[in-house]
Amino acid sequence: MIIKLTVDRFEEDKAVLIFDGGAAIVWPKEKLPADIHEGSALSFDIREAVEREKENKQAAKDIINEIIKNS
Repeated sequence: MIIKLTVDRFEEDKAVLIFDGGAAIVWPKEKLPADIHEGSALSFDIREAVEREKENKQAAKDIINEIIKNS
């Protein structure tokens, strides 16, 4: 899913981003491209991180197995 936003303004180290529908979010300025400015159009690509979820589940299983093994 692609989400389109516009940089509305900067407040110290934060950027206020406006969705096409008018809702706003505050985002860390350091997490945006360096050359960003008020009025810049942004696109966020949001999708499920399936591989990361698998890695997290495996890490949890490994920890549980280690705890059981050392009990």
